[in-house]
Amino acid sequence: MSVAPPTGEAVTGNGVEIALGIPYAQPPVGTLRFSAPVPVREGTPSLHKLPPPAMQSGRAGCSEDCLYLNVYAPDLATQGAGPFPVYVWIHGGGFTGGSPNDVNGSVFAKQGIVCITVAYRLGIFGFLDWSPLLGPDYGDSANNAVRDLILALKWVQKNVRAYGGDPSRVTIGGESAGAKLVASLMAIEEAKPLFRSMISESGGGERILDTATSAHVTEAFAAQLKDRTPGGIQAANAAALLQAQVAMTDAWPANFPLRTEADGALLPHRILPAIAAGNTSGKRLLIGTNRDENALYLGEHAAEPIKQQRLANATEAEFNAQLARYRKLYPTMSTADINIRALTAEEYWVPSIRVAQAHAKGGGSTWFYRLDEAAATGPHKGLSYHSYDLGYVWETLSAAEPPSAHVLERQMHDAWVAFIKGEPPAASGLPPWPKWDPQQRPTMLFNRTSTVERQPFESELRLWDNFRFE
Repeated sequence: MSVAPPTGEAVTGNGVEIALGIPYAQPPVGTLRFSAPVPVREGTPSLHKLPPPAMQSGRAGCSEDCLYLNVYAPDLATQGAGPFPVYVWIHGGGFTGGSPNDVNGSVFAKQGIVCITVAYRLGIFGFLDWSPLLGPDYGDSANNAVRDLILALKWVQKNVRAYGGDPSRVTIGGESAGAKLVASLMAIEEAKPLFRSMISESGGGERILDTATSAHVTEAFAAQLKDRTPGGIQAANAAALLQAQVAMTDAWPANFPLRTEADGALLPHRILPAIAAGNTSGKRLLIGTNRDENALYLGEHAAEPIKQQRLANATEAEFNAQLARYRKLYPTMSTADINIRALTAEEYWVPSIRVAQAHAKGGGSTWFYRLDEAAATGPHKGLSYHSYDLGYVWETLSAAEPPSAHVLERQMHDAWVAFIKGEPPAASGLPPWPKWDPQQRPTMLFNRTSTVERQPFESELRLWDNFRFE
């Protein structure tokens, strides 16, 4: 969901200073192609316009030269000198799409927050292990995108004071794949000093690839290339590589073949135990999901059998066994609604609870939510689908939605602002939002009349007790 990004040169006005297209790394091209990011050279100029999106299919204007960020800061002349808290936004897009330009950080800057939207390499440029094809110098290249984000966060620590930001009060946040990357950053020792708080919208801890599976992905990709020699690969144009990527992902027997790799060097072999061991001790987490996430993907085919390529964590056999349990738990629910609910739990809801559990065990504070308010218009009318939360948080909800939805839009945005500023998430009209704990699991259910429930959907959650989400 795009939310009205700005265009043109950097500007100051309406209480906001906007600086677009700031490089944080050297362009990952030429001899740096497929390599870990290298810090930008001092004095490298900004683009002063929205940067090109990272390479991806179906989007115009993409470039391998994509490692830029956009800064939306409170205008010091009208909002004071700060220092202001910082919000670093990591976009979603299934690890193969999206752009930092898809949101406008002015909505946060107007309320005293330095909002920074960050690009990272996508698809085979950011999540493929190139070492089997290009040699050991490209080891860990399946985590290039994560290294991009770490380097961007180091840029923030070094430079955000120039925009009135406080480097000791950095919150990282993301939605969908961006939220899954937040979970990865929570588990990485090198990233530990780079942020204080985290926001995860519709993410959870993804099932990261082990090195053997990552090697199989590389081989499947290489099988689509006309020339798989190192020289041929380095000389290949990006469009040809993207074509091979699409062919590989279409044929891969599961969802998200391109994702982070548990190499044991940068990323631990298991994310949740690293978080539970205290890597985010003392940090703050705001995390949650939407009620009907997977309605976005299933659409009019929601009643059809769920195939392996739709599943993010379970095998088809495991998921079918879960569906049988769901039918017993919800005997009057339609097949379409059961499919949406179970698939939402498999990919988003339960993985998010597991992150919350690990974070609490490791000594962190957590606030949990679920967006239950449903769209009143559009193809997913009546459903709280994946990405629907973005309109609320970034205050870009369609004008066609009813007034009650726009009241909730202001409440959710204000709760996010309060959290980023270091306060408990709260807003006028919302009930008190208690911290989450693994026993009571108090959850804010965002709706026209939002409520807090303890141990919500307990019987459904118990269906996943023995399932491992990593």
